[in-house]
Amino acid sequence: MPASDSADDRQRLAERLLVAVRAAGTLAHEFERPLKTWTKGHDSPVTEADIAVNQLLRAQLTGAASDIGWLSEESEDDRARLNSRRLWIVDPIDGTRAFMAGRTDWSISAALVEDGRPVIGTVFAPAEDQLFFAIAGAGAFCNGIPLQASDGASLDGARIGGPRRLIDRLTALHPRITVEPRVPSLALRLARVAQGRLDAAFVAGNSRDWDLAAADLLVHEARGALTTLSGEVPTYNRSETSHQPLMAAGRSRHWALVDLMRERQNKFC
Repeated sequence: MPASDSADDRQRLAERLLVAVRAAGTLAHEFERPLKTWTKGHDSPVTEADIAVNQLLRAQLTGAASDIGWLSEESEDDRARLNSRRLWIVDPIDGTRAFMAGRTDWSISAALVEDGRPVIGTVFAPAEDQLFFAIAGAGAFCNGIPLQASDGASLDGARIGGPRRLIDRLTALHPRITVEPRVPSLALRLARVAQGRLDAAFVAGNSRDWDLAAADLLVHEARGALTTLSGEVPTYNRSETSHQPLMAAGRSRHWALVDLMRERQNKFC
């Protein structure tokens, strides 16, 4: 496919994604409390809203092109996706417990991945009226405003969020950071790094493709980096969808964190 056709195709898919995600946010808000809920896996909650949003997104996105695969937290994993060069990766409601509790810090996360890396991504926090969006090579935006991860390499006073286990170990190595409240939606936590509201964020091990792909693109397009603690960039649409612990920050601060992790790697095992 010529480059211009490829760009046009991405733009069409991006427009379809934005329409679908906005509709999904409206649908999620229509559910009244108390929600019908159940659990899956290791005591992970699911609500009727998760399933309804998943169905809406799948119906609106998979009709866009027959060659695009599908991977979602709330769909059975169709291993045929491994043969797809392009794949939609979706978390219908990221931060389900926050959604159930009536909090605002949950999101809808969706990305188009090509050859293992996200090329279109959106994280929508309907209750906060924040729509994060990025296309590879075109920058990242929130409600149309360009995003840039915070500058600088210093960790002194850096606003950092994430799971307590990793934050505690970081403070043992560098106590002069500012620990921010944990954002229950992982995608939204990383989007706030792209936005500059957090200087850095950690992600615990066993996060999944659907937690990460859209926010990964946002961070990188906002002049940041999201990698493993040793500096490797995540790859998506593998046989195994889980990931190692990760961290995100503006590029200079990110590599300062990588250097710190490498120096004291034994403390993060």
